[in-house]
Amino acid sequence: MSLVLTSLCRTESTVCRHSTAFTRAFSSNTSKKRFRSSSHQETKQFRWKLAAAASGAVVGMVTYNYIQNKPDLTFLRKSVQAKSDPVYSSADVAQHADKQSGIWVTYQDSVYDITGFVESHPGGEKILMGAGGPIDAFWNMYAVHKTPEVLQILEQYRIGKLSRRDQKAINLNDPFANEPFRLPVLRINSQKPFNAEPPLEVLTDSFITPNELFYVRNHLPVPDFDLENFKLEVLVGGRKLALSVDEIKKKYKPVTITTTIQCAGNRRQEMSQYQNVKGLTWGACAIGTARWTGVRLRDILLDAGFDLNDNRFKHIQFNGNDKDITKSSYGGSIPKHKAMSIDGDVIIAYKMNGVDIPRDHGYPLRVIVPGYVGARNVKWLHQVVASDEESSSHWQRNDYKVFSPSTTFETADYKKAQSIQEMPVISAISTPAEGSKVESDDGVIEVKGYAWSGGGRDIIRVDVSADGGKTWKEANLVKDKPGADDSTHSWAWSLWNAEVEVTPGKKTEIVCKAIDSAYNCQPEFIGPIWNLRGFLTNAWHRISVEVEDDE
Repeated sequence: MSLVLTSLCRTESTVCRHSTAFTRAFSSNTSKKRFRSSSHQETKQFRWKLAAAASGAVVGMVTYNYIQNKPDLTFLRKSVQAKSDPVYSSADVAQHADKQSGIWVTYQDSVYDITGFVESHPGGEKILMGAGGPIDAFWNMYAVHKTPEVLQILEQYRIGKLSRRDQKAINLNDPFANEPFRLPVLRINSQKPFNAEPPLEVLTDSFITPNELFYVRNHLPVPDFDLENFKLEVLVGGRKLALSVDEIKKKYKPVTITTTIQCAGNRRQEMSQYQNVKGLTWGACAIGTARWTGVRLRDILLDAGFDLNDNRFKHIQFNGNDKDITKSSYGGSIPKHKAMSIDGDVIIAYKMNGVDIPRDHGYPLRVIVPGYVGARNVKWLHQVVASDEESSSHWQRNDYKVFSPSTTFETADYKKAQSIQEMPVISAISTPAEGSKVESDDGVIEVKGYAWSGGGRDIIRVDVSADGGKTWKEANLVKDKPGADDSTHSWAWSLWNAEVEVTPGKKTEIVCKAIDSAYNCQPEFIGPIWNLRGFLTNAWHRISVEVEDDE
């Protein structure tokens, strides 16, 4: 036991030493054919040596896996080294559950007095749900906490250790234990909750994104549904309508809408390279296009008694069935005019690309809001509410908002800022890949990518440059087939390709920019649009490639 604890308290260099020891022992003795040595003593010595090395390698691998999964070992090191730390029981901690007595919490094997931190907690007073007890389950739910920066902040409030008996009593049930299968090819940005995107080089291989390659943006664990007892709840004033999935399919006219959905954090990685931002490091693939089949939200609301002339209702709220440990669900809302517009094409979908919506994408029901940010396309929909105000959800009121480049977390006024709804024009290069070596055909290479704009605005032009933006070549646009569905506007992206001239044997910067039907154009640089959360990165997309010499 002491060996394991000692190993865990070392750095990753320990892993390297164990691995090296094992490799040297194995290769050295193999080369000398020690396995078949006629000397019994040499063989015995080698076995001891190999056993010791193997033990070290096992401990090393355990250490490595532990380090990989735990962003910080502060707590474990301190519990081993600081034997004089005060020890508290769960009963001791429970006596400090409010501001008067002080707010104590436990995490793993340690006790913290966070009284002075509560008011500055980004999640507001939700942190008080853990007052006087363990916050482990909360942090399993909100895995964004498990970063070196956050753990460093928590460490400042550490006051002692939790008794060993009470450590065993903490329920660490994993709320993410029943997640669906995902393809290994996806680039994972967060495991819990699961957030991932497909490889850029395959994203534009087809106009419609296959379900298995559609980016996944989850804020909470994927819920399970009892479809037999499930009913969608629709609240309009004092009236209530409850509908099963089968009733929705039978009662209302089905429509199919083809739309692109994009996360507000798409291409955040580029903004973070300019200046650090807070959020998942999305590349350029937090975007996808699908054909969604369902019924118009407008039809259901009218059936529930919604009066278009009733000015009390200004927003339509959506609540999902993905819940956190406090039983609060993910939610969002859109303006009434979008929800009730005949050509707004907002639907409650039950199929994605011709099949039941996969669990990761909202089974059994998802609201599809074409042209709006992905965050408003609420998954696992279980409630629709006509209201005089926006959704009170954290993700509507205190997230998905964009601030000035000079705004900090301390000065950001979320009450004043407007929620992201319609999306700006964007484009990206899918091939060739950033930093790749490419062969030219008589000094010409092919460049491919996607372009999209929110609000139903079509893409009318994509310009591509192979000299950093000095000269431009207009790309060929690939669009959806006319009359392919029931869409009233251009909700889907345009794919594009262009052949550009390059100089063999030279590094080349390739740039693209898109223009939509309102003649909105992408900004040239990230600087003027930088914001602390890294939302809406839509500057010109730039990649550097090395064009191989023809010889």
